[in-house]
Amino acid sequence: MRNLFYDLGWLKSKSYSTPIICVGNLSTGGTGKSPMIEFLIDFLKEDYQIAVLSRGYKRKTSGFLEVTTKSKSEDVGDEPLQFKLKYPETTIAVCANRQEGIGKLQVKADVILLDDAFQHRKVKASTNILLTTYNDLYIHDFILPAGNLRESKAGAKRADVIIVTKCPEKVAYSKLQEIEFLLKLKPHQKVYFSKIGYDDSIFGISEKQSLNYLKNKKFTLVTGIANPKPLTKFLKENEYQFKHKKYSDHHHFSTSEIEELKKEDLILTTEKDFVRLQPKLEKFALYYLPIKTIILKEQEAFFKEYIIDEIENFSLKN
Repeated sequence: MRNLFYDLGWLKSKSYSTPIICVGNLSTGGTGKSPMIEFLIDFLKEDYQIAVLSRGYKRKTSGFLEVTTKSKSEDVGDEPLQFKLKYPETTIAVCANRQEGIGKLQVKADVILLDDAFQHRKVKASTNILLTTYNDLYIHDFILPAGNLRESKAGAKRADVIIVTKCPEKVAYSKLQEIEFLLKLKPHQKVYFSKIGYDDSIFGISEKQSLNYLKNKKFTLVTGIANPKPLTKFLKENEYQFKHKKYSDHHHFSTSEIEELKKEDLILTTEKDFVRLQPKLEKFALYYLPIKTIILKEQEAFFKEYIIDEIENFSLKN
């Protein structure tokens, strides 16, 4: 009903003169929003002043906060802190009220990236990017609690770009065509496909090691993300020996859990989990394996050109 009221104009969305790129999904998580935000920062930061606005999921604070490299994950959220630590020159902020957040960031940015805001209808983004995973397309899912959708799959019509994430390393072109057909794109929509890329190094608090450092070692994989299956599959396929301690997405580790983890000799985790674990495991062998979004080669140039065109055309109109 809420979406219908917005579609009919009974509830109002606010527009802005600054280009705003919204990255979101229809499902409850695990589609690769953070790597996509980082992909966009990497691509745009040389030519534009970028600001990223997130709500700071599960943070213990409220209101508008600008993230610094000294912020704590419990105050700003793990993903915003991850962005700031990786891109210290980029403005990162958290605010549950996106209108308020955008209002404060407009003076600092040429382009604002909205993290996980596809359902935030109070804001009218200039470009909406909707993510859906290759093995769990929203078209095959159902609304909570029967499935994992936050809203009806009909909400996909608001997207300008749909990106099918976490595609296999090798996928037949015919399969991509089949998915594009099943998505039943609207005339204004474009579809792209991406996969996960893993770094060939792991990173600790102040050191870097080759991923092969783990090859003949037994280690513990600790994850607090929505879908760790791609990571565990990657490690198993490359014959790494590990045990897996799996926690819920954005998990806040208790004192007793930290004490248990301190008994482990070597821990590998995700970059998002690292920002929560590192302050509590400073003197332990703790590493993270970075991941990144890779748009399929034959599409990457077209995707980047599309994003630049959208920003430039929007700026000209405003």
